[in-house]
Order: sequence, then structure tokens, then C-alpha cells
Amino acid sequence: MKKRKVTVKLLDDASDEYKKLNEIVKEEKTKGIINSPHQTLLKGINDKIDLLKMNCEAGTQIKKKQIPKKYLEEYEVTNLWKINLPSYWRMIYTLKQPLREATEINVLSIWLDVLDIIDHGKYDKIFKYKRK
Repeated sequence: MKKRKVTVKLLDDASDEYKKLNEIVKEEKTKGIINSPHQTLLKGINDKIDLLKMNCEAGTQIKKKQIPKKYLEEYEVTNLWKINLPSYWRMIYTLKQPLREATEINVLSIWLDVLDIIDHGKYDKIFKYKRK
């Protein structure tokens, strides 16, 4: 069995959202707040990142015809996945598999780029889902 090395990168909006969330949680903890929706969401993101490092296909693959124009144009994705987070948030990601180098004969490297960390409302808007 080949070892798999997975690198997770949070890009653009996802990185900004993650940094903002970390700052909020840090501030809450200095105030003695030990449980909040922000802390739950941050823990959920970190847990899902760990899960994706073990199984990069743990999320739900989005059909090619349903990939929003935003991701096709901004990131030139050929595949798109989502994974659910606490409080109806979503993490949107794509898988990139680089060419193997001779020094990595036994290692399959996969880059997993997180494109967005968004709430359910924004998710529905981007994917053009209508509320019933």
C-alpha cells in the first residue's frame, strides 16, 4: 500500500475566513468564553481538515455540470467537493494531483485546496439552490 501525503491549503476567501475565525476564538478565550458557535465552527473546520488529510474524498463530489462559474473562472477547477461543517456551514474544496517526482516513488502527493468556507445561505446562492 502506498503512503499518501496530502497537503491542505486554504485559498483566498477560505484563508481569510479561517484567520478571522481564529482571531475571534482567540479573543473569546482571553475573555474566558470556553464554548461558542465560533469555537464549534473552528473545531469543525480543523476536524474536517484532519479527516480530509486521511481521506481526501470524504466530502461529497459536486457534479461537473453543477460547478459554479465562480470556481471555474477563479480557480480553473476540474473537480469540486463539499464537506459539511457545524451550523450548516460548508467547506468547498478541489483536489489537485501533481506529477510524481522520482524521489517520491512510494509517495502519492495530493494537494487539496480549500476554496471557500461559507454559511448555508451563501452556499445556496453560489450553487443557485432555491429555498422551498
